[in-house]
Amino acid sequence: MRGEFIEVWSETWREIWSKLTLQKDAPSDLFCELYDELVLALKKKPPVEKIAEITNDPEKSEEIFVNTKSEDFSSEWALLRFLESTNEVLYDLGGDPLSNYYFNLLEAFIEKFNLRYDLRKPCMLCPTLPGLFTSLLCDLRNATSQDVYLNNHMKDFENSIRDLRIDCSDTRIKTCIQKQVNLLEAIGRRYPGVKEKTIGKICDQLQTWPHETVKEAMKSIYRFTCDYPGIRHSGTIESATRDIEMKDMVAVSILLIGFVPYLTNKLDAEVLYRGR
Repeated sequence: MRGEFIEVWSETWREIWSKLTLQKDAPSDLFCELYDELVLALKKKPPVEKIAEITNDPEKSEEIFVNTKSEDFSSEWALLRFLESTNEVLYDLGGDPLSNYYFNLLEAFIEKFNLRYDLRKPCMLCPTLPGLFTSLLCDLRNATSQDVYLNNHMKDFENSIRDLRIDCSDTRIKTCIQKQVNLLEAIGRRYPGVKEKTIGKICDQLQTWPHETVKEAMKSIYRFTCDYPGIRHSGTIESATRDIEMKDMVAVSILLIGFVPYLTNKLDAEVLYRGR
């Protein structure tokens, strides 16, 4: 689950639209007015004559809302724009009472289904940082699943994280970090034109970095995994200032995942932010 509206659209009738009709300020032709906005978000637009027919038929327009499926929308982004524009339509129809009621229903819906957005006044759906991170992981999993080589590395990494549930020893923590670096190394090797095999050299070959220091940050973490005893190599005992801990697993894993968009051309940053 990516935490997107399109995944739980079927729940919106019960949680939002049916409740709007019970509001005293809601007009009888509520769905006629909203249908014009809904059409803009659909994958297949009905003929103009059909749109005119539906917008003049309260029962038919309500039926359309009930029967519209998530796969009918062209994208998550289109659905977001529909949900935002609905607030303006409701304000024109019933003023603050109706639009505020909708805002509250939408906010409750986001909280109930743990969606990846914050709702801000007047009605703006803003992606959250946790939502962005979830999208990155979901799309990374989807991308690696299309490649046997990458899929095996992804499974190794995910299994190493699960193993920590059994035992959070420094050995398992080191294995977890090692498996993630192996995954990133494999991802980088799949970038078009890359001939190198290790992260450090792959980073030097890639032209995706916005600044030299960003590339060096990635390489510095890689050097840590090579030099810290027991992660990727025997390492240098003197370089370790303390035993490795769970906070290192959490911090390093998050940092490394953050570098993934530089190492692959299989992820679309715009889609990660705004949804599919």
